[in-house]
Amino acid sequence: MPLPGATAQMEMAAMERLEELQRAQMANKTPREASTMMLIYPKNEVPYFVLIERMLSKGKHSGQIAFPGGRSEEEDDSHAITALRETEEEVGILMGDQEVITAGTPVYIPPSNYLVRPFLAFAKANLSFTPQPSEVKSIIEVPLQQLLDPANVTTYNLSTSYMTDVDVPCFLLKEQIVWGATAMMLNEFKTLFTNAIDR
Repeated sequence: MPLPGATAQMEMAAMERLEELQRAQMANKTPREASTMMLIYPKNEVPYFVLIERMLSKGKHSGQIAFPGGRSEEEDDSHAITALRETEEEVGILMGDQEVITAGTPVYIPPSNYLVRPFLAFAKANLSFTPQPSEVKSIIEVPLQQLLDPANVTTYNLSTSYMTDVDVPCFLLKEQIVWGATAMMLNEFKTLFTNAIDR
């Protein structure tokens, strides 16, 4: 099926973050490359996916809820390999246990100047997670049904190191506020799932 793309992502974009603004910002910069993984797996015969709570740090995305993922390394043969490797490093799931299904639409993140490429993968067995102590504060296992439930889309007022008192669209998943680029990528995959169900 075709990807829903930026149209679905922009439904969860913070502030006036329009496609044109992203293009204008990228035109004058060479963004760093990163990849993330939405890993779906069965738990008690129910589909789940994994998010992480990042450790508090001096970084612009300190403490946020995110997909496993990180920056590309020279030894990575592809963006998908980056997502697989980072998922193994951050949550302890071996690359060989993850089956990549599709790539999502890349998202540019202005505050950190990263172009992030999301991937969707599936694991065939119940998973046991091991968080990377230096980067991952906690593992959040989310039933896929929570993402698909429209009642879990809301708006939240927050302030960060780069914006103050802003109402942002977000998902409320396992009592966690998921917003920003992660919410944008989630919304594209959510739209993909919804379109598949409606066919």
